[in-house]
Amino acid sequence: WLTSDNMHHQWLLLAACFWVIFMFMVASKFITLTFKDPDGYSAKQEPLVLTAVTKVEEAHVPEEKHWPEEFQPTGKAFSGNLIRQPLVHMERLELLRNVCKDTALRDLSHTAVSKFVLDRIFVCDKHKILFCQTPKVGNTQWKKVLIVLNGAFSSIEEIPENIVHDHEKNGLPRLSSFSDSEIKKRLNLYFKFFIVRDPFERLISAFKDKFVHNPRFEPWYRHDIAPGIIRKYRKNRTETKGLQFEDFVRYLGDPNHRWLDVQFGDHIIHWVTYVELCAPCEITYSVIGHHETLEDDAPYILKAAGIDHLVSYPTIPPGITVYNRTKVERYFSGISKRDIRRLYARFEGDFKLFGYREPDFLLN
Repeated sequence: WLTSDNMHHQWLLLAACFWVIFMFMVASKFITLTFKDPDGYSAKQEPLVLTAVTKVEEAHVPEEKHWPEEFQPTGKAFSGNLIRQPLVHMERLELLRNVCKDTALRDLSHTAVSKFVLDRIFVCDKHKILFCQTPKVGNTQWKKVLIVLNGAFSSIEEIPENIVHDHEKNGLPRLSSFSDSEIKKRLNLYFKFFIVRDPFERLISAFKDKFVHNPRFEPWYRHDIAPGIIRKYRKNRTETKGLQFEDFVRYLGDPNHRWLDVQFGDHIIHWVTYVELCAPCEITYSVIGHHETLEDDAPYILKAAGIDHLVSYPTIPPGITVYNRTKVERYFSGISKRDIRRLYARFEGDFKLFGYREPDFLLN
């Protein structure tokens, strides 16, 4: 009887052991299923993400800050593109560095950091920012941002339009107003950026604004500069109509354009190259924004400069930054291939440095 009773207990103990093992296996399976990544990102993929983050940090992109909800930056750049957006800007800077090293393009990519360049760079000492002005690329809005940061006005909406470009009243000092040692210090230490757009589309914008619409407060474009270009470059001297885009292209593409540039003075800033304006191969810029991707680039620049919690870039009207290929082709349709090639030869540095493709109508 005792032997039978012992065997009964042994069978119960063995059954209990099997039950514990079975429950352990079920629990393990449950844990595996519960914590499996539903989006398919396996452990093997994790180092790729970590590597990308490491590269961003090496490029001195400020680390992610967790602002209060009311200070969260707007725009698409930081809503799911935390990794992609910094990499886009790293690629732009890498392209710039590579083209700057191209000896074949040296004359088109390098320029002296002269007073002309320093006059284009605006300073925000309070937040250690330098902004190089490239006219016809939405610079008015960036100047408004800096005016607010410098404390001249408390908000962008309060800034009168006639004050934005009045450099005696807008509180925006130029880099050229500092001593050589102070200039060098700021160029070495400050956050530096500028904006570009398709070079030919920018020239069309400059032509329309200064010679077609011609604001009444800038009469010299129509009454002084346009006649000077017409006298030199119009083939049919009997025509009495105002400056045509064809005349403008001939002037810009002339290898000897500089003798007229000297007469026109600083007004040429609306159509000279980005190289001549900002010396991108001589000055190490932190970010180069593109007008075509400004919806992404504007919030990225504000965040990279550490000011996204202080000011927002003004609302961008829908479609205004989109490259208009039809418009560009229409303007150049009546221009001779010879004149277009000469124009491209002058602006080739801008096309190559900032990744813009050579126009299709130039290749045909």
